Amino acid sequence: MNKLPDFIKDFSEAKRNSFVKMKKIKDEGGKIVGVYCGFAPWEVIAASGAVGAWLCGMDEEPIEDAEKHLPRNLCPLIKSSYGFALTEKCPFYYFSDMLLGETTCDGKKKMYEALSKMKPMHVMNIPQIPYGKDSYNYYKKAIIKLKEELEKNLNVEITEEKLKEKIKLRNRERMALRDYYSLSKLCPPPMTGYNLRRVIQGTLYLSDKEKEIEDINNIIRETMKKYNEGERPVSKEAKRILVTGCPLGDSTEKVIEAIEDNGGVVVCYENCSGAKDESLLVDEEKNPIDALTERYLRTACACMSPNDNRIEYLDYLIDEYRVDGVVEVILQACHTYNVESHRIKTFVTNNKKVPYLKIETDYSKRDLGQLKTRVEAFIETL
Repeated sequence: MNKLPDFIKDFSEAKRNSFVKMKKIKDEGGKIVGVYCGFAPWEVIAASGAVGAWLCGMDEEPIEDAEKHLPRNLCPLIKSSYGFALTEKCPFYYFSDMLLGETTCDGKKKMYEALSKMKPMHVMNIPQIPYGKDSYNYYKKAIIKLKEELEKNLNVEITEEKLKEKIKLRNRERMALRDYYSLSKLCPPPMTGYNLRRVIQGTLYLSDKEKEIEDINNIIRETMKKYNEGERPVSKEAKRILVTGCPLGDSTEKVIEAIEDNGGVVVCYENCSGAKDESLLVDEEKNPIDALTERYLRTACACMSPNDNRIEYLDYLIDEYRVDGVVEVILQACHTYNVESHRIKTFVTNNKKVPYLKIETDYSKRDLGQLKTRVEAFIETL
């Protein structure tokens, strides 16, 4: 794996560094809301004056403790998230004043039921169909209810002006991240997929968005400066891979390593917190609640059915990033993404004429050998 450039180390270490920042926020009387999904509207949380903390479990460590309560044949993301809460080994969970969940899958819904016995929990009821007036009104009510719950629990007032202010800030962050992502359209790309993901993942743990935006723009300038001076961290012969599927965490970096150690480079992540999270802006001219409803309802998640938005976005990304192959990462027991993978494979191979590889894995290292063999064989065919 390539060495991490000095100018992006702050992003790579953001999760660890933010532990101290979260404690400082609490010591100064600030409020923290723990979130588990991209369907949680960051703008509403920020407008309340609270800081949103990312709680999704991405590590194998607490799973053994979680399995004392949860079945073994359950999604590792759910077991890891619950295990961190159960053991209080996650500082973000420990410092959270309340938790925010969403009805994306059955496993998460039951986990939230258990978590509600540990901390104040609010669950957003999101629709399962992404189109139509009924779904729109349903999701709009969920956002309004979240706003009211935050106001009650945190003893604050969330005004329209505050919402508009945070919408503009989050849009600026999305545009900065989109500009950084777009650098991978170059051939060869000016950074590895590993370093790209480190920056994107790091933004989940940065509470000062103004500084984050400034730092991202600095990274873009520094990356292009080195590229224009002739620095090429990626071979022009590397096969350009798009990674899609379930959320990726530190434990699933093994997939990226297998790709980039065997002649490939990840130029785009369509997963949660990847390109699709930054692709949609919130309309700044509309009523803020309406604008947020429209934006978040378009999230291309497999919990939605039919999930045409994901197909349309993959169509765009494959062309825009000149993709040679698509690798779909499915977490074991994630039924929504696993069932949808057949549609994704059919679209990618038949409509786009691009090779496709499906990898079903968990957070352990037990499948490292098999994983490397399969990825190496796949890249050799491109």
